[in-house]
Amino acid sequence: MEQAPEEKLNEAIPEVEVSLDALTATVQSAVVDVEQAKTQMAHIKGVIETILFINERPVSINEFKRVLEAVGAKEIKDAVLSLIAEYEQRESGVIIKEIAEGYQMLSNPKYASYARAFYKTRHKEKLSKPALETLAIIAYKQPVTRAEIEVLRGVNSDGVFNHLVDKELIKIVGRKEAPGKPYLYGTNKQFLEYFGLRSLQDLPRLEEFPDLLERAEARQDQLDLESNKVTEEPSDREKAIAEKSE
Repeated sequence: MEQAPEEKLNEAIPEVEVSLDALTATVQSAVVDVEQAKTQMAHIKGVIETILFINERPVSINEFKRVLEAVGAKEIKDAVLSLIAEYEQRESGVIIKEIAEGYQMLSNPKYASYARAFYKTRHKEKLSKPALETLAIIAYKQPVTRAEIEVLRGVNSDGVFNHLVDKELIKIVGRKEAPGKPYLYGTNKQFLEYFGLRSLQDLPRLEEFPDLLERAEARQDQLDLESNKVTEEPSDREKAIAEKSE
């Protein structure tokens, strides 16, 4: 005998309830997974921010991995890019910039005048015109010998070379296969850091090099501000708080 519609409906209700329970459990599990992922990402970002804050030089993805051993390089980079976007979106007082195959936290140039007024910082020693000319030749023609540079400039470059070496903007990269085997000079990682470049491919046209220098000096002002902030002697109260937290 065929079942009445009501009986069929009554039999189907438990199955529907089971399906709804399974769907609810799946949704709840997905929500938990999302929350856990958010928590993990927030933790990764916190670690990255801490490392960037205490470092005066760019930090590479591999260096982050040394302390975030269980986190993949892609996840770390995604976290860094997310932080960069967050800072830009809210016009934060600090920014994260990709420099010399790493990332560095700097004060936002938009607010530099306020920071400068607060700390009353002085400009660092600027590169002289001869130093700028010599550095530009090395940057765009490297590897190059000192004699080749002096021919292009038409003057002796001993003092300028010593100054650039002292500032760690150039280095010896080899010897030229020529009589006397003179040293060949090139730029180094500090050069990229000084000018805020990711690589030599980011160098502008030669005629734009002075503008690059201006931006580099402005960036050095930012680093001065960060250095002042980090190197200020903590008060007795701050020392006591730090000791209690250890």
